[in-house]
Amino acid sequence: MAALPPLSLYVHFPWCVRKCPYCDFNSYTLHGDLAEASYVGALERDLEAQASGARGREVVSIFLGGGTPSLFSPEAIGRVIKAVRNRLRVAPDAEVTMEANPGTVERGRFEEYRAAGVTRVSLGAQSFADPQLRALGRIHSADETRRAAQELHEAELHNFNLDLMYALPGQDVAAAVRDVEQALELRPAHLSHYQLTIEQGTVFAGNPPCLPEDDTAAEMLEACRSRLNEHGFSQYEVSAYALAGRRCRHNLNYWTFGDYLGIGAGAHGKLTLADTGIVTGGRRALDAPLIIVRTQQTRDPRRFIANPTGQLARKAVTPADLPFEFMLNALRLVEGFERGLFRERTGLQWPEVAERIAALEARGLLEIDGTMCRASARGLQFLNDVLLSFLGKSTKTTGSFGLSTAL
Repeated sequence: MAALPPLSLYVHFPWCVRKCPYCDFNSYTLHGDLAEASYVGALERDLEAQASGARGREVVSIFLGGGTPSLFSPEAIGRVIKAVRNRLRVAPDAEVTMEANPGTVERGRFEEYRAAGVTRVSLGAQSFADPQLRALGRIHSADETRRAAQELHEAELHNFNLDLMYALPGQDVAAAVRDVEQALELRPAHLSHYQLTIEQGTVFAGNPPCLPEDDTAAEMLEACRSRLNEHGFSQYEVSAYALAGRRCRHNLNYWTFGDYLGIGAGAHGKLTLADTGIVTGGRRALDAPLIIVRTQQTRDPRRFIANPTGQLARKAVTPADLPFEFMLNALRLVEGFERGLFRERTGLQWPEVAERIAALEARGLLEIDGTMCRASARGLQFLNDVLLSFLGKSTKTTGSFGLSTAL
């Protein structure tokens, strides 16, 4: 018997005080009072409807994302986490991450979130230069980020991430490095370092700011990476750096093509089934064909609250599209993946991709070390080009696959 992939849970909270002009996530500016109780009730009903998809499998991580989950009270977050533990088998050491905006967390609340079951926080700092924060449409100041980090330490939530962006309007290399240095002063365990890119459908797409040239952005990345390495932060994914033992387990499950339930307005999920459905206890016959199903909830929060159990869309991933779906995630990892994982997580044999892998290796974009496959330094720089090689005929894509590097 073979194990099914690890299982995680993603919970989406769709509202923000104000939507940032660069953001293409499913988030909405909050007008009026927060519909906290009705939304949490809808989350519970959505969870109840989808819980059968887990069939006794253990949940290894929970991620409360958005939008801005920290708009919700600790009592509401605790109610959601309790509902999850009542309906799913959650690992005793499960990582429970909550995204937070420094401008929306009242003093003392991090201790209450920890008491509610949160074990890790991802704080949206973005920059430590107030003019840059204003240009990005952020509602917080750099000092509010510093105070939030201090309160995280006081609440004994030492395992926290800081989100930082670089290649911002008018930013030079020295300013990008300064942001990283100020972030390090706050003693985070993890740092996500993203290049600002212009995404379709955003305010910036209609009125784009003047961004640094690609060569300057590349200099910023290298200088910031060097400074992070000097402070013990190892890069393990395109945009993720962590101290030893502090990699984000939830995101690692995504990047190794694990499974996850997605609840909440606009939430996505992925489940692996055998030919007769998900196997109880998370085991399947080694030679059983796999069916990989993507799910998505309705994006509109009002429709979700009104009918959370009747809006979930399901679609099986075709075998032709599985190589792209797997590589889109696994090749983000700096160390790459073991080729046996490709068979285990897709149900496909290595010869399905061997020719394309060899061609990319010949171009210096991939490196093969025994049974390990990873993007080279050049391959990481042009990862979108690498991924295009794995597109199936029916795969529909736009933009840069959400990567921080340009073609």
